Amino acid sequence: MRLRTLWRSRMIAVLMATAALVAAGPVSGPTRASAAPQAALVPAVDREVHFTADGTTAYGTLHIPTHRAGHRLAAALLLPGSGPTDRNGDEPPDYTPHTLALMAGVLSGDGVMSLRFDKYGTGRTGLGGRTSAPGMAAYTRQAVAAYDTLRAQPEADPHALLVVGHSEGGLQALLVDRAVQPKPAGLALIAPQDMRLLDLIRLQLADALNRAVVAGQLTAQQAWLNNRGVARAIADFRAQRPVDTSGLLPSLSSLLNGMFGPVNADFVRSDDALYPPSVARGMAHGTRTLVTCGTEDTNVPCRTMPSLLSALGAAHTTGPGPRVLPGLDHLLHPAGTPVNDPAIAPAAQQVLHDFLRPWRHATQGCGTLPRRRRVPLLRPTQCGTATALASATGGKMTTGRDSGPMQGWGLGMSEVWR
Repeated sequence: MRLRTLWRSRMIAVLMATAALVAAGPVSGPTRASAAPQAALVPAVDREVHFTADGTTAYGTLHIPTHRAGHRLAAALLLPGSGPTDRNGDEPPDYTPHTLALMAGVLSGDGVMSLRFDKYGTGRTGLGGRTSAPGMAAYTRQAVAAYDTLRAQPEADPHALLVVGHSEGGLQALLVDRAVQPKPAGLALIAPQDMRLLDLIRLQLADALNRAVVAGQLTAQQAWLNNRGVARAIADFRAQRPVDTSGLLPSLSSLLNGMFGPVNADFVRSDDALYPPSVARGMAHGTRTLVTCGTEDTNVPCRTMPSLLSALGAAHTTGPGPRVLPGLDHLLHPAGTPVNDPAIAPAAQQVLHDFLRPWRHATQGCGTLPRRRRVPLLRPTQCGTATALASATGGKMTTGRDSGPMQGWGLGMSEVWR
């Protein structure tokens, strides 16, 4: 992991199983006369949308998968990780993993429509005339406006609204759930921020310094001194005292000065004031919830998850619950995969596929994969995966609330600045 000077972490993410073609045999003889006529197939499409929050217009992509005319679809709001991450999960030109665009394709394969948008400071939306990043509450109001926009779409089933958040987007998903009506039927928290922001950053930087010692790049004494300096800088910032980063490694000094400087300080304080497990305790009982962690994720390590899981258990949310992804990193890549490789590992696709089980539907030529069938990292199909990715690169749904609480939320599960 290399240290960068971005003011917030790119704790980025993305997910599960693509769709396969399902052949539908022709109806013949007496069956044709007695069968009810099927509605025509509506092809997959991406639709540009815009909405307003706090006087600023935000722009996004509504992806609608192949479906039967007149059929209402489960609909998911996609929320990105931290930093200037746009609707596709990218920070162009150098950082383009297409995380959210790929996620939209995976959802589309299960017949779920989605909305992803350029949040403040990214894409067409920009900062709306601001000279600094707004606080977390403004980002939440923007996400709530996006949720309401999604709910109002004629193809969306208002009883099957979902929120899928990656990294910091996982915390934002919890905040949206707290703010909106009607409540989401399900939340997928993909490698979610599960600690106060600066506690997580301190942990990430400590782990990075320790890895540098193991690699022979720093001495143990240098790592200790820098860890102590980071802790002191965070304590001073929280106490609203002047922050002194002199004596730290140049990369650490630049990182902290950027976070604590005038452009980003308000946002950092507002995010750091939130403790994700406390937010999670306010979720509606029975909400279907997925929480993932990758064993090779250095941004949000699995060892940090138990408090969040306990809080979700106390809220009586339902399954599929916590899912560990062996060998996967924060971007849902197999460890060692190039950052900009536009792919989601099969294991990540599968857990999202399991989460979407109550809302999946199949149409002629657009169905779901057998549960145990192995799938490629991403396979375009007419169900919409190719349409969603191309956008980045150049019957009635159920509520999804299970009858009983998910068991095992309290079980412990054994790079933000790249």
